[in-house]
Amino acid sequence: MLEQYPYLPLLLMFVVVYFFMIAPQRKKNKQEKKFAAELKRGDRVITKSGMHGKIADLNDNDFSCIIETMAGKIKFDRSAISMEMSKRLNEPEKK
Repeated sequence: MLEQYPYLPLLLMFVVVYFFMIAPQRKKNKQEKKFAAELKRGDRVITKSGMHGKIADLNDNDFSCIIETMAGKIKFDRSAISMEMSKRLNEPEKK
């Protein structure tokens, strides 16, 4: 059978790589973009570097936000906010 279709193994490898690596990464990127677009003033967030704070202001011109921390206000790019950690921070506590 392989003699009739010499490119079949290569095609199968591409399909496997697509479904196990490329498609999940694209889905995650789409979710992160949606999360960054839905941020609003007052949301409690954690940056990817671990800084905790509350969003004080959003700037749509350069896609940044100002985060208010205990030390003051700091300007970050919205992509620096961790989606997973911020969602976990804002979940109601389970008893």
